[in-house]
Amino acid sequence: MTPHSYDASLADFQEKVIDASHHAPVLVDFWAEWCGPCKTLKPILEKLAAAYEGRFVLAKVNSDENQELATRYGVRGIPNVKAFVKGELVDEFTGALPEAQLRDFIDRLIPSPAEPLRLAAREARSKGDYEVALSLLNDAAQLDPSNETVALDQTELAIDLNDLDTARRVLAQLEARVKDTDRVQALNARIKLIAAGGGADIGALQARIDANPGDFDARLQLANALAVAQDYRPALEQLLEIIRRDRQWQDEAARKTMLDLFTLLGSDARHTELVREFRIALARTLN
Repeated sequence: MTPHSYDASLADFQEKVIDASHHAPVLVDFWAEWCGPCKTLKPILEKLAAAYEGRFVLAKVNSDENQELATRYGVRGIPNVKAFVKGELVDEFTGALPEAQLRDFIDRLIPSPAEPLRLAAREARSKGDYEVALSLLNDAAQLDPSNETVALDQTELAIDLNDLDTARRVLAQLEARVKDTDRVQALNARIKLIAAGGGADIGALQARIDANPGDFDARLQLANALAVAQDYRPALEQLLEIIRRDRQWQDEAARKTMLDLFTLLGSDARHTELVREFRIALARTLN
């Protein structure tokens, strides 16, 4: 046994697994003496625990001797490896995986070295310090070039800076491999809205509508401009009014823009009720 690989039991599970997982991810290997695949998996896990030098910990539990633990955590076949992070069971697999797949499994659990820089960039962005945020994200990307969250944050910041060409280019590169497809769709929707409504004079557009309520082009431009300004309810109201008056106008441009807005807002829980309200209103209008 080493500091990064040790036996655990019911008596010390809280200390060696639950408590320890607040400092580093803990992989719990449920095994038994009679299990052939266990004898294949365990030495590979022990080798990786040593190679990762404490970035994760391996706790080995003999399931025959600790049936209460096996029952508590739903072990139905062995080897069964369960991953704990900050006291919670977050992932698992059953069977003997090859080393490459084990490394992928472990790497998903280990915090990226870029994460502190990414969080600092988010804080800087929230304060409007965009140049500082950009520098921090660039440093984060150098530390962890494959980190998709950093790349998505860079894209979002590029949109903030109105660098839509960079945002489009990064998203095009990400779409083939990114897992957070909802966020990719939301960012694409935001780019479309900015491209359609950026720089528009909201007051002038409203004056056009006041003078001619049937000026759908002004209503669509106003909806896009309001969405860019994050004034989402009146934006959706303008789009809904176009649909009420002429749902087919410009190949259903208003409905399609509403769907883009739903995609954008759907990635943020703060707007759940607003999206639900206008989805219902859209359905009623179309029916």
